Order: sequence, then C-alpha cells, then structure tokens
Amino acid sequence: MKKIVFLCHGNICRSPMAEYVMKFLAAQAHRSEEFRITSAAVSYEEEGNGIYPPAQRKLREEGIPFGTHRAHRITPSEYAQADLVIVMDQSNLRLLSRIVGPDTEGKVHKLLEYAGSSRDVADPWYTGDFNATYDDILRGCRGLLAAL
Repeated sequence: MKKIVFLCHGNICRSPMAEYVMKFLAAQAHRSEEFRITSAAVSYEEEGNGIYPPAQRKLREEGIPFGTHRAHRITPSEYAQADLVIVMDQSNLRLLSRIVGPDTEGKVHKLLEYAGSSRDVADPWYTGDFNATYDDILRGCRGLLAAL
C-alpha cells in the first residue's frame, strides 16, 4: 500500500482538497485499497481547523465526498512513513525541508509535475479562485493516479 501525503501551507484548502479528490479518483478506478491518502501542512497556523468553507463548497459542488478534517503540521515521522509527499508549491518545498531536511529519497514532488507542468497550484486563500485551484488539483491527481 502506497502512503501519499498531500501538503500545503495550512492544510485547510489545497491539501485537503487534493486528499479527497485523490481518494475519489482512486475509488472510481477501484484502486482505493492500493493507497493510504492523507494531507498535512508545513505550518502550525491552522492547526486543528477544518477545511476552509469555500473549499468545502467547491468539493460539494463537484460531488467529491469529504469527512471530518483537522489541520496539522507534518511531523518527521509522518514524512518518514510516506512513500510520496506531494506539495502544492515551491514555498511548501522550502518549508518542508526545514522540518525534515533534504529529500534524499526523492519522494517529494510538486502536484502539477504529474500534469506535465512545473507551475505551482495557486493558493485560493489569497486568490479566492477555488475553481482554478480545483481544476489544477484534479489534473494533478489524475496524472498522479495514472503514474501509480
């Protein structure tokens, strides 16, 4: 079973959206049993908070089921147990390296790499554009699932 952790700054928008989109896509492909999919943050800023309400609305609008979620910062042990750590942007990469050190195992990747792009997934906390963020996440997760 592959352990995948999606990572963003606060773990209330992009990473939980990616977590639940990936779970949905894996279930549709009858591959849920192959993966353990979670999400985390690179900061403590939103620790304990649920999914940001506009992100919840977007998931509902797209028919993506989600459960109870509480934001948390990734721990070194969580990182060590993961097979893949999928970050949303360059800042997440930098901050993750401060938490766990260099990625000597090559398990950290930007989500949109799996959609053939080096671009960041824009943070809807700042852009307010949950549609564009969802579209990026969906493309990245589809590519990731195909690669696995």
